[in-house]
Amino acid sequence: MAGTIITVNNNGSLRVEGDFEIRDKDGNLYDLGGRTLVSICRCGMSQNKPFCDGSHKGHFEHEAKAFALPPKKTP
Repeated sequence: MAGTIITVNNNGSLRVEGDFEIRDKDGNLYDLGGRTLVSICRCGMSQNKPFCDGSHKGHFEHEAKAFALPPKKTP
Protein backbone atom coordinates (compact mmCIF):
# COMPACT_ATOMS: atom_id res chain seq x y z
CA MET A 1 0.00 0.00 0.00
CA ALA A 2 1.31 3.43 -0.86
CA GLY A 3 0.19 7.01 -1.05
CA THR A 4 -1.96 7.26 2.08
CA ILE A 5 -2.47 10.72 3.60
CA ILE A 6 -4.09 11.30 7.00
CA THR A 7 -5.13 14.87 7.73
CA VAL A 8 -6.10 15.93 11.27
CA ASN A 9 -8.92 18.42 10.80
CA ASN A 10 -9.52 21.30 13.21
CA ASN A 11 -12.51 20.54 15.45
CA GLY A 12 -13.29 17.34 13.61
CA SER A 13 -12.34 14.10 12.00
CA LEU A 14 -9.27 12.40 10.65
CA ARG A 15 -9.45 12.55 6.86
CA VAL A 16 -7.89 9.45 5.28
CA GLU A 17 -7.25 9.47 1.55
CA GLY A 18 -5.35 7.41 -0.95
CA ASP A 19 -4.69 3.68 -0.96
CA PHE A 20 -5.70 2.19 2.40
CA GLU A 21 -7.65 -0.51 4.21
CA ILE A 22 -9.58 -0.22 7.47
CA ARG A 23 -9.96 -3.30 9.67
CA ASP A 24 -11.94 -4.00 12.82
CA LYS A 25 -10.42 -5.44 16.00
CA ASP A 26 -10.71 -8.97 14.58
CA GLY A 27 -8.93 -8.08 11.34
CA ASN A 28 -12.09 -7.98 9.21
CA LEU A 29 -12.11 -5.39 6.43
CA TYR A 30 -14.72 -2.65 6.33
CA ASP A 31 -16.39 -2.50 2.91
CA LEU A 32 -15.53 1.04 1.83
CA GLY A 33 -17.49 0.75 -1.41
CA GLY A 34 -14.50 1.74 -3.52
CA ARG A 35 -13.91 4.99 -1.64
CA THR A 36 -10.43 6.48 -1.62
CA LEU A 37 -11.39 9.11 0.97
CA VAL A 38 -13.16 8.65 4.31
CA SER A 39 -13.37 10.61 7.57
CA ILE A 40 -12.71 8.85 10.85
CA CYS A 41 -14.45 10.00 14.06
CA ARG A 42 -12.24 11.49 16.80
CA CYS A 43 -14.95 12.84 19.13
CA GLY A 44 -16.74 9.57 19.92
CA MET A 45 -20.19 11.03 19.15
CA SER A 46 -20.72 9.53 15.69
CA GLN A 47 -23.55 7.03 15.25
CA ASN A 48 -21.53 5.58 12.36
CA LYS A 49 -18.25 4.81 14.21
CA PRO A 50 -15.49 4.51 13.24
CA PHE A 51 -16.62 6.90 10.50
CA CYS A 52 -17.51 10.55 11.08
CA ASP A 53 -21.14 11.59 10.65
CA GLY A 54 -20.69 15.25 11.65
CA SER A 55 -22.07 14.81 15.20
CA HIS A 56 -19.03 16.67 16.58
CA LYS A 57 -20.08 20.04 15.20
CA GLY A 58 -20.19 22.52 18.06
CA HIS A 59 -19.19 19.87 20.63
CA PHE A 60 -15.54 19.11 19.93
CA GLU A 61 -12.65 21.54 19.86
CA HIS A 62 -9.11 20.82 18.80
CA GLU A 63 -6.76 23.03 16.84
CA ALA A 64 -4.78 20.72 14.58
CA LYS A 65 -1.17 21.88 14.63
CA ALA A 66 1.72 19.56 13.75
CA PHE A 67 4.45 18.97 16.32
CA ALA A 68 7.38 16.63 16.89
CA LEU A 69 6.83 13.60 19.11
CA PRO A 70 9.29 13.03 21.94
CA PRO A 71 12.07 10.51 21.26
CA LYS A 72 11.04 6.86 21.21
CA LYS A 73 11.52 5.03 24.49
CA THR A 74 14.31 2.49 24.46
CA PRO A 75 13.99 -0.79 26.33
